[in-house]
Amino acid sequence: MTTPAKQLDYHTIHEIFSRFAASDPEPKGELNHVNAYTLVVAVALSAQATDIGVNKATEKLFQIADTPQKMLDLGEDGLIEHIKTIGLFRNKAKNVMKLSRILVDEYDGVVPSSRAALVSLPGVGRKTANVVLNMWWHYPSQAVDTHIFRVGNRTGICPGKNVDVVERAIEDNIPVEFQQHAHHWLILHGRYVCKARKPVCNNCIIRDLCTSEDKNYE
Repeated sequence: MTTPAKQLDYHTIHEIFSRFAASDPEPKGELNHVNAYTLVVAVALSAQATDIGVNKATEKLFQIADTPQKMLDLGEDGLIEHIKTIGLFRNKAKNVMKLSRILVDEYDGVVPSSRAALVSLPGVGRKTANVVLNMWWHYPSQAVDTHIFRVGNRTGICPGKNVDVVERAIEDNIPVEFQQHAHHWLILHGRYVCKARKPVCNNCIIRDLCTSEDKNYE
């Protein structure tokens, strides 16, 4: 197993994110949604699934069930018909119905805007909550997924032994002017360039700043 890189210094991190910002000034999440509720549902469905797969499943779903009440009216069986191509769809359907009921009964059908309230919903963990806070309310929360965990440890941008430590490393070490988009830049970099098995170092805009032992110039 490759030893995780050491934490990069401030100036190197600043240069890395300056390059990310110049290359893609307004990075966007790739999950389709029309409001805060559909974003919560989409992110919850995306666990152990691809964004592309989730978007295919929700394209028609969100046309008829874009509020908690409409989802309850659709029913669990109706929801399953839309999401049965997604992994763990039965358990996810149960959670979506439960969280929809809670939103209707306890929040008047409105998605709450605090992390504590969000993570109290069935099927919504800290990562999902952070995605929603960032993408919908533009709060600089950091949703650490497998891509960010890998990139953070491989490059030294935000190393850590678990996702909570990596999240804190992002908050502590990345300059505040880059915090809003930090997790999107890192996710996209991990998804398309700094891949798990074969990083595409020839196409990497920060390759001269990366100290990884996994560099691949094939």
